[in-house]
Amino acid sequence: MNLNITGHHVEVTPAIRDYVTTKLDRVIRHFDNVTSVGVILSVEKLKQKAEVTLHVRGKDIFVESDDTDLYAAIDAMSDKLERQVQKYKQKMTEHNHESLKHQPPEA
Repeated sequence: MNLNITGHHVEVTPAIRDYVTTKLDRVIRHFDNVTSVGVILSVEKLKQKAEVTLHVRGKDIFVESDDTDLYAAIDAMSDKLERQVQKYKQKMTEHNHESLKHQPPEA
């Protein structure tokens, strides 16, 4: 998995990098098909913003969140991402089960 963390108008310190990595590891352990992750942390006046794009096989999942505190924005982003990954994973497993149901029996 390729992880890219960038900052716009904010310096990505090792503490922030570690925090983002631990939050994303919690989400990614649920799903094995992640090819790359791009995280953008930015500051716009009084608003701290965290965005993530998760590249999985067949789909890109994008999540953004903003808050007055950067760590709170990262927390909200990881929670949203976890919900979307669970939803995508459930959709994929349901799709695989339906394709198995509709196959004709082998002779």
